[in-house]
Amino acid sequence: MDAQVENLWLWANILGSVVVVAVAALLTLLVIFVHRIHGRVGGIKSTLEATKANTEDTALITATAGGVELVLAEGLEHHLFLGRVLDKVRS
Repeated sequence: MDAQVENLWLWANILGSVVVVAVAALLTLLVIFVHRIHGRVGGIKSTLEATKANTEDTALITATAGGVELVLAEGLEHHLFLGRVLDKVRS
């Protein structure tokens, strides 16, 4: 073999080694990222389960709103009554 062919083989071997190292590094990063994502999915799942538990009683919102409306109406009646009575007392 002449020197030019040996030189080409040397560069091909170096380039092949660089490609193998790069692929190994990228696969290692992929495994690390997949492991991290898998761990975070568990955290998201627990958060969603807690959210589900927090929103199970949403049916009570309408009942509570109705009660609040009744309390406000009663307060308005008291306000109007006291307004009329106090105006008569001041006169």
